[in-house]
Amino acid sequence: MRKSIFFTIHSFAGLLSGLFILLMSLSGAALVFHEELDALQHPPVAVAENKTLLPVDSCYRSLQKKYPHAQVSSCNLAEDIHHPYVFSAYDSSFAEGKQTMQVFVHPQTAEILWVRGGSKDMRNNFMSWLTVFHNSFHLKKKGEWLLGFFAVVFVISLLTGVVLYRKNIASVLRFRKEMFRRANIHQLIGVYALLFNLMIGVTGYWMQRYVFKKSFYQTMQPYTPVIKPSPALFFNIDSALQGVKKQHPSFTGYIIYFAPTQSRKTAVYGSRLTNSFIHSKKFADVVYLDSVGGIAKTAFVNEIEPSSRYDIINAQIHYGRFGGWPVKALYSIFGLTGGLLSITGFLLWLRRGRTGRRSK
Repeated sequence: MRKSIFFTIHSFAGLLSGLFILLMSLSGAALVFHEELDALQHPPVAVAENKTLLPVDSCYRSLQKKYPHAQVSSCNLAEDIHHPYVFSAYDSSFAEGKQTMQVFVHPQTAEILWVRGGSKDMRNNFMSWLTVFHNSFHLKKKGEWLLGFFAVVFVISLLTGVVLYRKNIASVLRFRKEMFRRANIHQLIGVYALLFNLMIGVTGYWMQRYVFKKSFYQTMQPYTPVIKPSPALFFNIDSALQGVKKQHPSFTGYIIYFAPTQSRKTAVYGSRLTNSFIHSKKFADVVYLDSVGGIAKTAFVNEIEPSSRYDIINAQIHYGRFGGWPVKALYSIFGLTGGLLSITGFLLWLRRGRTGRRSK
């Protein structure tokens, strides 16, 4: 009786979340290599060996000259002369100002190389589109809720599977010959990828736990973007970054969020060499600059609240961003096992249905 209850829960949870797990599995396996795959859609940079890397200030002015009424929000800094500066902005000339545009600027000449859309531009910015799909199915709050709900269902299906097939786990881990049959493929995948899928399910739920709070269901007025042309820079960004480097030698900035007014602060996101490998390379540490480029305050990962620090680590673990290619390859391969469990579980359900009808 007890086994039949667990079997019913396991089957129902698997069927309910099967398509979701398959989609999350495929998209997650690709997102492990987000930066590498996204770079394939970046415009080529013709390098002039006799020129050096331009400061971000020059590229910002070039962008404003081309789009004088644009609202410039951020810039991904060029790592070297082979990589472009990537600005995010809103401008009425692009999608009527309703969508983000990404502007690629040559790191040596400040020439505008290419413009593409943000997460809605599936053709030119597929990885950003895929990121939003993985996080909400492009359904906004409804998609976020579904993600949290199915994360719970996925964990339930894994735990009930452990209870149902616990007697076979040792045999699978010992590579017993009798276990390696076509009929046991679902069990084999489930056992060998159990810890990984539990980790993905639990960390996925943790990132979406906010959808189970009362505040998530409060009605919010739809946001209508109002474009306010960005002013000229209030200070020399390059000099400010050098000042940050002097005070915090181990800090490297990767992304700048520009202050829209002098009363606001410019935020430089990055990381320090002293950070643990598990912390985000681009978003672990923040240095806030005042209206003249001085350091107003810092929010290094060891200074922020423990809950925020745990959220950073949780996201790193979920997306496999804490290691190099070997870690990413393992994540991508094991990430597909969730989808394989969905497919093999569905095939088992179909086979049992046919067997039941024949016996009648």
